[in-house]
Amino acid sequence: MTLAPTAAGPEAPVRSGTGAPLRVRWLGTVPYREAWSLQQALHADPSASGDDRLLLLEHPPTYTLGRNADPSNVLVDLAAAGAEVVAVDRGGDVTFHGPGQLVAYPILTLPTKGDAPGGMADTPAYVHLLEQVLIDTVRELGLSDVGRQDRCPGVWVEPNTPRARKVAAIGVRIERGRSLHGIALNVSTDMGWFDHIVPCGIADKGVTSLEHEGLQVSMRQVVDTFVDAFTARWRPSTSQRSDVVWRHAETDLAPFSRGDGPGTPTGGANVARGAGGRHHVQSAGAHRHAPSTGGGADGTSVRLLGRLAEAGVADAVALGERKPDWMRARVQHGPDVLALKHTVRDLGLVTVCEEAGCPNLSECWSEGTATFMVCGERCTRACGFCLVDTRRPEVLDAAEPGRVAEAVERMGLDFAVVTMVARDDLADGGAAHVAETVRAIRSRRPSAQVEVLISDLKGDADSLDVVLDARPDVLNHNIETVARLQRAVRP
Repeated sequence: MTLAPTAAGPEAPVRSGTGAPLRVRWLGTVPYREAWSLQQALHADPSASGDDRLLLLEHPPTYTLGRNADPSNVLVDLAAAGAEVVAVDRGGDVTFHGPGQLVAYPILTLPTKGDAPGGMADTPAYVHLLEQVLIDTVRELGLSDVGRQDRCPGVWVEPNTPRARKVAAIGVRIERGRSLHGIALNVSTDMGWFDHIVPCGIADKGVTSLEHEGLQVSMRQVVDTFVDAFTARWRPSTSQRSDVVWRHAETDLAPFSRGDGPGTPTGGANVARGAGGRHHVQSAGAHRHAPSTGGGADGTSVRLLGRLAEAGVADAVALGERKPDWMRARVQHGPDVLALKHTVRDLGLVTVCEEAGCPNLSECWSEGTATFMVCGERCTRACGFCLVDTRRPEVLDAAEPGRVAEAVERMGLDFAVVTMVARDDLADGGAAHVAETVRAIRSRRPSAQVEVLISDLKGDADSLDVVLDARPDVLNHNIETVARLQRAVRP
């Protein structure tokens, strides 16, 4: 069922949910098509049907046209204006999504009319609830004169007056009793984007934002307030919130890198100098480069302690004893290990085996197996469990793919594994470099199969396509931690 919601009157009920657990996720900035794919996957997954979801995010500049959109409400070439244009299956007309706008996609099992099991979802009551949550949110943030506008969907400032202007839009779709799409609240959105369209097909009324109305609030404040209001109205049996990321700018590596130079080792950790003058922390659990003026007794930085506390990690296991013998990997530098080391050094290559301090190096190398690491040896992430260098990365070495291919040929490998550092400083995250490495291996040794163990490529689908177009035999990706701990251990 597709709905272009109409405003429910003050007498309409504000119904709570079914009492299912609610999982809340702030996802940061997500391209519209990727967010839609995620919604569909969560909606269709039978194992997820017992839980309700609330996805919170921002989109890059995007115009969406509902199934009933009137082409005359598009005033310019929207693609030429610098935004993506997407036709969607929700109700309603054309609208804009972009930076500074809170978008919420609730994926919920809705109560049925009359509470009869298996009946039709009570869609009007759901839309009324979303409107009320938005009204509660905006009023709590300090803007009091907001409410419903007669015969117009969404939430309005100075409603039912000649100055009425929309601050939040609502457009939903209901399939099999579960919801898709949701709401968009203008926080600090550039209002100029709306000049290219007739927003929601309403020509005689304007749009506004909280900032335009004089409210200076951060996106995080708005998200926190919205989640509280939604939870209070929806009334889940339990609510779990796990924010994945809070900041990311293409020109700023601060969320991922600890800057130039090796950084300052944390106090109290057993630190030894590694190759290239880098500090390698030998005690598990400590940040190798984390700047710190204090911290835990084991050398954990103040910053990491704060992130762990924010994630709900209050207690940690003290690492005061050596590993048991059965857990300790034996270092055995036999002829095969030394031969492989010579090949790697001779060709100026990097292996993740060495850079990440893998304890199984001797075992793998003695059998002629190594994982080549491309895109350099410096990673723009700073995961708390990894030894890879996090200084600002250098430019890509265009000859590196050929040298990897030569090593595969020299070693006579039938199966080559290529991993990479994260390169958030590159537009494609390093995808083209990985693809070129696959092609180079195939050229030098056509019989070899190739596995690539890639980074998340900043979540960009086009970059992923670049790797897939090279047709690796295996595409692999590690998910190192759960969302709740993401900001703590994998910023």
